[in-house]
Amino acid sequence: MPDTDTDATGADATAATPQAGRKQLVTGPGVLLVWFYGVITVGAVSRSIYQISTEFDRAPLAYSLSALAAFVYAFITYSLVRGGETARKAARICCAAELAGVLVVGTWTLVRPEAFPDATVWSDFGMGYLFIPVILPITGMLWLRAKR
Repeated sequence: MPDTDTDATGADATAATPQAGRKQLVTGPGVLLVWFYGVITVGAVSRSIYQISTEFDRAPLAYSLSALAAFVYAFITYSLVRGGETARKAARICCAAELAGVLVVGTWTLVRPEAFPDATVWSDFGMGYLFIPVILPITGMLWLRAKR
């Protein structure tokens, strides 16, 4: 008896799945990329939830930017796992937006540190996160470009 997935009519059930036509983005080094995005998503979400719920009045801009970063990381992680051409394009656009955010906020925190009484995920180009916030979008865009 062959080892295939079939439905009640005997047709191949794997061909009917929605992911059958999607190009996988999580292969090879892409697995590591998704792992890093997943870890930084958990860190950014946890940090922003705690800061917004306990001390939002102290640094509302910084904490709001951390929440935005968490959302961007979560969306990129989802897009990479989902796969397909549309998800690849969306993830690439988000990686570019993430890099722009890191560069703008990183520069802003160096030029006008008084505007940020507390750090964001993107402060000082992600120094608090071992510069992963500035390295990750570049790596992501390169990977997504290679997966065309």
